[in-house]
Amino acid sequence: MKKILFYVVVAVMTTFCVACQKQQAACVISGDIPTTYNGVRIFLVPMYGPKTAQYVDSVVIENGHFQFAKDTVMLAKILLDYHYRMGVQELLVVTEPGQVKVTIDSVSHATGTPLNDSLDCWKQATEERNARLVEYYRTGSNVQIDSLQKAHKQLTRRMAENTKGTVLGDFLGAFYPYTIQRQNPDGTVVTVNTDTNEVVEE
Repeated sequence: MKKILFYVVVAVMTTFCVACQKQQAACVISGDIPTTYNGVRIFLVPMYGPKTAQYVDSVVIENGHFQFAKDTVMLAKILLDYHYRMGVQELLVVTEPGQVKVTIDSVSHATGTPLNDSLDCWKQATEERNARLVEYYRTGSNVQIDSLQKAHKQLTRRMAENTKGTVLGDFLGAFYPYTIQRQNPDGTVVTVNTDTNEVVEE
């Protein structure tokens, strides 16, 4: 009897531990949005892959708040029902384990986990770059534009290296690859350094 009781206790404890691990591994996205959107549906859409009901999550906004929970690490977009998207910035998030704090508004943010903190920093830097580019195209010089673009490239590459091996690292790494494949007129394919535009000897 004691032996049976021992196995029952072990089984219960194992189940409890597994449940705890799953709970700890989940990504919980808690979002705030102006209460004017109460009753509107908001979506969590995979950045890549199918966009069918099987893969897209949605909830109805209540009291200026919404929440998603995911067990799969991926890049996803948070966006409102298309009838209400005017003036609201859709947001890219990483569904990594942890508590992700999201604000959806004219400027949206996601923070609270390492990859989302990094993504938010890159997003802010990119938006600042874009605003300055608009100004430079009106009043600046090509030197200023080139310098700004170079700084953004270096930042993006550095952040891609720092997050290498993650979905965010893959995303950032695709913006400014060090090399690309180019097909010559004769059909041969060569590797080209994107910074120098020279063929890389293999």
